[in-house]
Amino acid sequence: MSRIAFTASATESAQALLRQFVARYGDVGFEAAEYIVCLGGDGFMLETLHRALRTGTPVYGMNCGSVGFLMNGVHLDDVPDLLARAQAAVLHPLRMLATTLDGQRHEALALNDVFLFRQTRQACKIEITVDAKVRMEELICDGVLVATPAGSTAYNLSAHGPIVPLSANLLPLTPISAFRPRRWRGALLPSTARVRFRIGEADKRPAAAVADFTEVRDVEEVEVAEDRQLGVTVLFDPEQGLSERIAIEQFTT
Repeated sequence: MSRIAFTASATESAQALLRQFVARYGDVGFEAAEYIVCLGGDGFMLETLHRALRTGTPVYGMNCGSVGFLMNGVHLDDVPDLLARAQAAVLHPLRMLATTLDGQRHEALALNDVFLFRQTRQACKIEITVDAKVRMEELICDGVLVATPAGSTAYNLSAHGPIVPLSANLLPLTPISAFRPRRWRGALLPSTARVRFRIGEADKRPAAAVADFTEVRDVEEVEVAEDRQLGVTVLFDPEQGLSERIAIEQFTT
């Protein structure tokens, strides 16, 4: 029997499933687990993956939410065998370093995306630097984001950014409601790129920076780069791996 830990969101359906799984398979706890089974939606799965970054334990999600892009179906039987046969995908996070107007520095990790967004009615003015070279002196917009390949199907896609396969080693850089230059649709950057955003007129046009569920307000400068030293393993049912799901998304109308 594999050492399995079960974790569930606060919804009634997820909690009911949690009781059934624990009664059947037991629960060794997060720290001692060989596998983690996450019961919930994509949001709770993201929280669980952040916890698993610390332990390195593979995570298998069962969908008790709405979209469930990172999740599998609910399977009550033969869970140890299911986990042993699952396909694995390793996700590397983005590391955000945000400096606020008062000089404080905040660091956070993102498995989906890092985005900047205006805090008031006025649009942001953002200078974009890639690998120490200024690529855009001024982007006037509601915001801008950098996504991981896994996160390219989330906020990035809603902002009309490209979907990126896991194997592409690319990071989408996508504007959010760009006003000037109006026709700029973003860029695809190598996964080794180091991106810096500098907020123009930051006291007049304040902006917030968000790394998954960590928000920093009144930022002056934000640096983003992929951290290849960290990774978390997500498990999927055979023939339904993350690469296949990303491919399907590209042909969805």
